[in-house]
Amino acid sequence: MSGKPPIVAVVDDEDDVRQSLQRLLRAAGFEVLAYGSGTEFLRHVTDSSPDCVVLDMHMPRLTGLDVQAALRERALEVPVVILTGNETAEMRAAAFAAGVDDYLAKPVDDDVLIGAIVAAMHHHGRPRDAGTAGRGLP
Repeated sequence: MSGKPPIVAVVDDEDDVRQSLQRLLRAAGFEVLAYGSGTEFLRHVTDSSPDCVVLDMHMPRLTGLDVQAALRERALEVPVVILTGNETAEMRAAAFAAGVDDYLAKPVDDDVLIGAIVAAMHHHGRPRDAGTAGRGLP
């Protein structure tokens, strides 16, 4: 890996999920910033400049779609991968219509999540250094 690792922001209101995702993504070579709410993330997104956001769909106050809408309103072109424990066809369609890069159901396979992050960053022209070592991913 050359240079600084890509920064992935994890936004999930469940501590256990957030900590698990942090461990996984750090082990895959990403720098990880974790936020317990969409409000907290939006307060820091400009300063943190993440290369990708892993965003829980169902959170109190601001949902994943609310956060995605706020990113678009601010013209922040950051790749977004949605995670949800309550997948429906309607929510999936709404997420993609809102401009997310991928929509994955919890529990998610580690390699599937890392692959989705790498693909989303690649699609947006972001760094691809992390998340590929030893996993057979592009």
